[in-house]
Amino acid sequence: MSGVPLRRNRDFLLLQAGQLLSSIGTESTTIAYPLLVLAVTHSPAKVGAVTFARIVPYPFFGVLTGVAADRWNRRRLMIAADGIRVVAVGSLAAMILLHNLGLWQIVVVAFVEGTASVLFYAAQSGALRAVVPPRQLPDAVSAEVARQSVVEVGGPPLGGVLFGFGRALPFLFDAVSYACSTLSLLAMRTPFQEKREPDRSAIGSQIAEGFRFLWAYPFLRTCALLFGLANFIFPGVLIVIVVAGKRQGLSSGEIGGLTAAFGACLLIGSLLSPLVRRALPVRRILLLELWTWAGSGLFLIWPNVFVLVAGILPQALTIPTTDSVVIGYRTAMTPDRLLGRVNGAARNISLLVAPLGPLAAGLLLSAVSPRWTVAVFAGCGLALAVWGTLSPSIRKAPSLAELDDLPARDVAALAAPHG
Repeated sequence: MSGVPLRRNRDFLLLQAGQLLSSIGTESTTIAYPLLVLAVTHSPAKVGAVTFARIVPYPFFGVLTGVAADRWNRRRLMIAADGIRVVAVGSLAAMILLHNLGLWQIVVVAFVEGTASVLFYAAQSGALRAVVPPRQLPDAVSAEVARQSVVEVGGPPLGGVLFGFGRALPFLFDAVSYACSTLSLLAMRTPFQEKREPDRSAIGSQIAEGFRFLWAYPFLRTCALLFGLANFIFPGVLIVIVVAGKRQGLSSGEIGGLTAAFGACLLIGSLLSPLVRRALPVRRILLLELWTWAGSGLFLIWPNVFVLVAGILPQALTIPTTDSVVIGYRTAMTPDRLLGRVNGAARNISLLVAPLGPLAAGLLLSAVSPRWTVAVFAGCGLALAVWGTLSPSIRKAPSLAELDDLPARDVAALAAPHG
């Protein structure tokens, strides 16, 4: 398998095709859920309740589903998660068609779909590692980021169009997309995990083992902290873009176009990622994303929302390459039996930090000007960039060539402290 390029890797293509359809369906309902709640209740506050119900499973169940992904058959878990999502979202479409729909039903479906999605993604990292050799993992992650960028740009408009034709249509489409994902998993031949003895230890001990592994190796730990904490910045800056745009008199569509520009740059960055990884060493790749947050400082000089967006677009170009390296390295370095727990631990750092950005932005914008609010977020970005620049584990980051040898030697040789 190691000599086969990704474009000819059958199981990788099946995995990506299934996830492309599934992701489009999921993204189409990110706009359909709020539209449905507004149509049923006319309450923006209840829109927030449904959105919360859909995303709250990620920080609450992320580590537990990582344990499940390491303990049980990953392919079966992914198929079960898809099946749950088919039934949940399909039942919501049926209730819409039968005109028998209340807010509590929408909340329950959103929560069940979100919980099943957490389980699916916990097992997916193991599936990716199973079908892709270590050296190709950064390319594989880059392809996943490109796929997600496409669906984030195209999915919400598709959901809005489908909702306009019929309230049930985006949910029917989402249910069918999950069914297609199931079919792609059934068609794959590669086992999604290595053979091993069942782990009979307590769940708490298994969770702790994942965190201990992530924390024990400086490169993995530093990347998880640096880029997990960086997730505080963009959600907060996004709130500033919306508020500043409204104060400048922009329409909702125009503000949406500004945020879509960020998604478009993510896609461009995904396409450039292989070239960047060949041209730059790992340390420069990681620092490039951290230092591009300095572009938001242009808003301090010229407080215009278009300047703010232009200042952060270079950062969007760097994210796919950084993700491909950080996630690819973590997946390659982590023993298969710990993969779900370690990835769950790293994701939880991001998921716990990300909601704090909008909260901080809201509080700051109610007390000070957008310029001072951006100054706070730019200062956080500067602190992370300085930390990354001075970090010995980033300075001694392993090279891409070392990934080829990972299965044949102790992972600690790459992740342990240097000198």
